[in-house]
Amino acid sequence: MTEISDRPGQLAPRYARVALDLPMAQLGAAWFDYRLPPEQTAIGPGSWVVVPWGRGRRIGLVLELAERSELGPDRIRPIDAPLADAPPAPADWLRLVRFAADYYHRGAGEVALPAVPKLLRTPPSARARGSVFERARRRFDTVATASGADTSGSDIPSTGEASASGPVFSGTTREPSPAQREALAALSSDTGFSVSLLHGVTGSGKTEVYLQWLASFLARDETAQVLLLVPEIALTPQLAGQLASRFPGERVAVLHSDLADGDRAAHWLAAVEGRARVVVGTRLAVLAPLPRLAAIVVDEEHDPSYKQQEGVRYSARDLAIVAASQRGIPIVLGSATPSLESWLSARRERYRLLRLPDRIGGAALPTPQTLDLRGKTLRHDLAPAAIEAIGEALARAEQALVFINRRGYSPVLGCLQCGWLSRCQDCSAYRVMHRIGPARTAAANRYRLVCHHCGGEQGVPRSCPDCGDIDLQAIGRGTQRLEEGLAELFPGARIGRLDRDVASRRGAARRLLDSAHAGELDILVGTQMLAKGHDFRRLSLVVAVDCDGGLFAADYRAPERLFATLMQVAGRAGRDARASRVLLQTRFPEHPLFAYLARHDYDGFADWQLAERQQAGLPPWRHQALLRAEAATQADALAFLAAARDRGQALLDADPAFDSQVRPAVLDPVPMTMSRLAGRERAQLLVESAARPPLHRLLDLWLPGLREIAGNVHWALDVDPAEI
Repeated sequence: MTEISDRPGQLAPRYARVALDLPMAQLGAAWFDYRLPPEQTAIGPGSWVVVPWGRGRRIGLVLELAERSELGPDRIRPIDAPLADAPPAPADWLRLVRFAADYYHRGAGEVALPAVPKLLRTPPSARARGSVFERARRRFDTVATASGADTSGSDIPSTGEASASGPVFSGTTREPSPAQREALAALSSDTGFSVSLLHGVTGSGKTEVYLQWLASFLARDETAQVLLLVPEIALTPQLAGQLASRFPGERVAVLHSDLADGDRAAHWLAAVEGRARVVVGTRLAVLAPLPRLAAIVVDEEHDPSYKQQEGVRYSARDLAIVAASQRGIPIVLGSATPSLESWLSARRERYRLLRLPDRIGGAALPTPQTLDLRGKTLRHDLAPAAIEAIGEALARAEQALVFINRRGYSPVLGCLQCGWLSRCQDCSAYRVMHRIGPARTAAANRYRLVCHHCGGEQGVPRSCPDCGDIDLQAIGRGTQRLEEGLAELFPGARIGRLDRDVASRRGAARRLLDSAHAGELDILVGTQMLAKGHDFRRLSLVVAVDCDGGLFAADYRAPERLFATLMQVAGRAGRDARASRVLLQTRFPEHPLFAYLARHDYDGFADWQLAERQQAGLPPWRHQALLRAEAATQADALAFLAAARDRGQALLDADPAFDSQVRPAVLDPVPMTMSRLAGRERAQLLVESAARPPLHRLLDLWLPGLREIAGNVHWALDVDPAEI
């Protein structure tokens, strides 16, 4: 980086190094040089600019200014113009972008630009009337000051008009429990960077601790901002509503990918200009350039949704910790079932461990009970004891939640005569049967076969495509079919379903949850979207239909995720003083995981899993990077990865620096578990090391050469992969 100062005789900068949202590893560049406009004074690090690219134009981020360029002046194109009215990115945020780009081995533009709302990163046309930024400001101001307003039918609650004269914190608050007071006292002692892991059982009042802790920063500094991250879009409106009511003098900005373009631009801009001091959002919110960030909370920090699975595969939780470290501010990670990575850090005293061991108000945690399915006759995938328990809950005018982590009507359609199954032609997966019309719709138009991976769909065939038999059967059960079965078993019950199909309709998730809280539903059916963060006061029974999927899966993280999911869904029951039950249907009731669940023994479960991982040499004891390849054929993908492996091994053998460090291992390439996706063949190669520095040293040396051998193979690197 070229240092610029005002020393006499120093040359004025002539060039800007601009980050663009392009695949930089494949292009073999870290940035692109552009010529500064004559006599410019407004462009500097953090400026957003419009630049020519090919025959079009792009929005770019200026990383730094330079006196010279490695390219000749005649090869460098000029910047078109600064992006009118765009707030410059703060220096602290630029440091975070640079860190993420280095750590995940991607371009800075690949990190920074996708986090900016689409409306604000689209080059303005010559005919544009007025600034898109000014329109976004007016939109947020209108929403924020309109009493009871909602934004374009979205799930964003209205927010109060900003005021330093009104109370920062109000609303109905409970007297903190002794454990909450102890946690708040510990957190109030923070004066700089610290990481606290708040381990609280479901219903223990973690959210109350978050709110009171964040309120202290807003009260202390009238310009301070606080950030609260949540894993699921479905949780954002609920939490935003709590924040708006508890901080009536503050504007709440909501950031997630499901917002309408105008709403997202309005809220993002209010956050990055400091007009919204309270920011709540999903993983993309961690990359919002907040100028006055004072504290961060990551709720449900264990949730895999914090890991981006396309583009730059960053972990929002990990970047939030880095952001807190760089800015010298505290961060709280909260969970009833912390990730094993966070738990190990707490055990090693890198994080401070705070505990909320009991539920608020004296409510008891329900004891999960296994229902052995061996030898049982099931009706609609429910054991007799589960059906009986649901009937008893309804007779008491209480709610029941039936959990199954499969959306759709049926996982697969099959022919019992010849064995044909509804495989996706473009993926190594089955197309799931979905009900798309009401019962009165003709059968041929009532269902579709949909691939959950590539999105391909087709109608249900009238007969088997292979043998012509007309007796095709729906095999297995998803949320739609389970809902249908429950309606048959309990014809008078009011049943509501929540899964991604329902949540994809704007406002539908919020309406269903409002109905559940109002007591207008008797049975809730859904996926893990129902398992997180919801406080259903009348819910006394939880039935988990299929608990066995994660017990013996190839993914070593599957038991950890199953335990977390079952603990979460079990925690929806018994939120008040009434007796509650949790029934787990399984064919393996003796499995150790269920014993830990029955005792609510997260500590024991974590120690068991950490010991197994250590013995097997798996994270968090080792660090990994995954090189993924896509090609027209599996042979092409594997050939590229084999060449990449050989290059990596040669680098290890040739560099004496690795002899004094923990030596990384480059494993052999293999097809991915889902080897075909959207018509492309996929394979992967794993690199692992007992320490991070040598792993990243190898990646720095290795990745530049991959561009030379890739050919028509598309490749991407995933550091700290969540799925293998």
